[in-house]
Amino acid sequence: MTALRGALAAAVTPLRDGAFDGAAVGPYVDFLAGHGLDGALVLGTTGEGVLFSPDERREIAASFVDAGRGKLQVAVHCGAQTTRETASLAEHAAAAGADAVAVIGPPYFPLDEAELLAHFEAAAGACAPLPFYLYEFEARSGYPIPLAVIERLRERVPNLAGMKVSDSPWERVEPYLVEGLDVFIGAEALLTRGLAAGASGAVSGLAGSFPDAVVPLVREPTPEAGERATALRASLQRFPFHAASKAALAFRGVPVGPEVRAPLRALTDEERGGVERIVREWGG
Repeated sequence: MTALRGALAAAVTPLRDGAFDGAAVGPYVDFLAGHGLDGALVLGTTGEGVLFSPDERREIAASFVDAGRGKLQVAVHCGAQTTRETASLAEHAAAAGADAVAVIGPPYFPLDEAELLAHFEAAAGACAPLPFYLYEFEARSGYPIPLAVIERLRERVPNLAGMKVSDSPWERVEPYLVEGLDVFIGAEALLTRGLAAGASGAVSGLAGSFPDAVVPLVREPTPEAGERATALRASLQRFPFHAASKAALAFRGVPVGPEVRAPLRALTDEERGGVERIVREWGG
């Protein structure tokens, strides 16, 4: 296995006229790679992944994998509501040539440890021997992944490589810094502390539109770089984040349209003006 490394963007998914805009993926990947990112996670939270049909998710994953060859590592988030669909998406990502698969726990039902273990084991087996990452985000799944499940997975899943942990505050992140697993921090405000505590890198939603705020932070995690990225994230977070990220990319010259998949909403004209000011002040 070749594990993920360094600074990764949680990529947006370009849309146009209600459908996936595959023509925008190449320029978008070039933008990310040009700012020094090591890779991208596609179809995650920032990528609106759960809002697409399985066929759309396969098309989107394959497009990013093709565009990223020789430029970026591409991990595909394959978490879905059912185990069958999750495993099917994981199998497709591996066949398409992805560098890794990540899976969040299915939302809605409060799954017990045995159910979660079986779910993750099926997903990891479907993409083996590709590196498999747990995606821990309690605010989205509705529950944390128990440490006991992680320990049992380490015994039973040879391709378990690590985790993306998007929780906050720090007290919810620290227990997942398990020796022998590569942990990627999702919250930019916790990245400096996470790297100092042994995290392997970042999978950052901010990096999907401002990679030049996150790459320097991962390469040299100084308090100044952390404060700059945190402030930028807070500015962008004042607006609907998915639409604001896409608007920022457009203002930075990347041909990504403003559309998001409902029930997410587009920006108002006033909000677009606010995002344009953020980009102008950033200097991009």
